[in-house]
Amino acid sequence: MKVADFVLRFAAPRAGVRIFCITWVLLLCAQAGLTQTKKDTTIILISDITVQLEAAQALNDLYDFQFVPAERQMRWFKQKYAWHPLPNFMLGLSEWWKIMPNTKETKYDDTFLAYMDSSIMLAQNLYKKHPEYKVEAAFFLAAAHGFKGRLYSDEERKNWRKAAVEGKIALGYLEDCRGKEYLSPELQFGDALYNYFSVWVPENYPVLKPVLWFFRKGDKQLGLQQLKEVSYNAFYTRTEAMVWYMRILNNYENEQAKAFQVAEYLHQTYPNNPYFHRYYARMLYARGMYPELEIQSKRILNLIDSAKVGYEATSGRYAAFFLGQMFDFQRKWEEAKKYYLLSTRYAEQIDATESGYYLYSLIALGEINERQGNKAEAKKYFTLVKKKAKRKDEAFKDAKRRLKKLDSKD
Repeated sequence: MKVADFVLRFAAPRAGVRIFCITWVLLLCAQAGLTQTKKDTTIILISDITVQLEAAQALNDLYDFQFVPAERQMRWFKQKYAWHPLPNFMLGLSEWWKIMPNTKETKYDDTFLAYMDSSIMLAQNLYKKHPEYKVEAAFFLAAAHGFKGRLYSDEERKNWRKAAVEGKIALGYLEDCRGKEYLSPELQFGDALYNYFSVWVPENYPVLKPVLWFFRKGDKQLGLQQLKEVSYNAFYTRTEAMVWYMRILNNYENEQAKAFQVAEYLHQTYPNNPYFHRYYARMLYARGMYPELEIQSKRILNLIDSAKVGYEATSGRYAAFFLGQMFDFQRKWEEAKKYYLLSTRYAEQIDATESGYYLYSLIALGEINERQGNKAEAKKYFTLVKKKAKRKDEAFKDAKRRLKKLDSKD
């Protein structure tokens, strides 16, 4: 059985929300290999300094959620380089970041997919008819199919089969990129993700080990080092690399101090990006930096109230929970209750009532009311947790214990 067919039949329906690790790792150009000594006539437009200067402001605006000026520049870019996949890919990336603050929102999906399909069409033309652009065309084909697979594999879409199909298509272009990282630092990004996740995935999801038997062995530490290098040296993939580097350090490597440095840099560099803003607040919360956490969390809530682009209920759920925890720790019970309630309301707005932020806000509300002698209110919140949580969740078990304890006192 071919590897791609195995992914379709085995990995796609069973991998759950982590299938993006496989699709994303395999879809971007994972290169490592032999250094060429003969003269290379390959043309890489994304390495052209003039093109980078033209694209710089558009990318800065994109990541700062200034979509109108960003897309205006990208459309001009598209007129000038109508034959190249880069402008459509950038426009697709703009749609992707409109999705990022709340992946439950699907209204941008069709436009995102249309731009990626346009990028694929142009890249295919270069790939087939212009050998000097073949490597770069293969990069965009793999990247565009990769982003499509990443969207399809999102937890809110769960279209594992389509995600795997995109991976199968992309696999045919990967070898054209392999070993060509010397042409552009952008190309190392895929290798970095491959090196890390090809080891991390089987360590954490043993059922996926057979999928990776057919691929070269990765190296997690090398992957981290490569991500760091891309963060410093690449142009188009620099910010995406920093996002992955931050998330890996924080979620998988227990390197909170390093992750915090990246989060702080991203927020300061792109202060209007709600995803970076809430991740920075999350790191402040994890590190117990309460004075700054209060400032940033309240600012997030104010920006939601003022309908700032990208600030919505997902960010509100985070910020309100962090404030509830902070005031809870400070024994300011009424303030804590206010923000825990706000967190639950934001969660209900986006149908995120199985999330930890929602369930533990309810538990905290029950606990505070119990402490204040309001047993009926406490029971109401603990009962709601049992209703919303899955039976195997720790929140369900905790609420059950607390209810039993309250009943024993009656």
